[in-house]
Amino acid sequence: MFAMMDTDVQLSIMVTVYDQVPEDAPHPYIKIGDHLSVPDNDHGGFGRESTVTVHVWTRSRGNAQGQAIANRVIELFDHRPSDVDVQGHLVVSIRCEFDQALPDPNPEIRHHVVRFRIVTAQHNDGEES
Repeated sequence: MFAMMDTDVQLSIMVTVYDQVPEDAPHPYIKIGDHLSVPDNDHGGFGRESTVTVHVWTRSRGNAQGQAIANRVIELFDHRPSDVDVQGHLVVSIRCEFDQALPDPNPEIRHHVVRFRIVTAQHNDGEES
């Protein structure tokens, strides 16, 4: 996901994407958050169901800038499983679960949380399905 966001021309005009955010990072920026992954196996093979959170941080009193960035992130991934590479697994589905705008104690800062659910599959013999 980092590589797709980091190389997207439209998103790069709007924001910087980080895996690890430096202390002095200027706003706006995106931080890829933690993920949760659980087995999603069936009788034909192995799979995983993972949730990945993307955090959008802006310096703005309103939600417009953060929402535009969040919308672009959603466009890149939601319902586009063939565009995402998960190292040897076939991405069966990827869905945006939610996009939430949160105020910060500092009224100049906005935080958008976008969470995706990704379902992957791999056959017992290691071949992609």
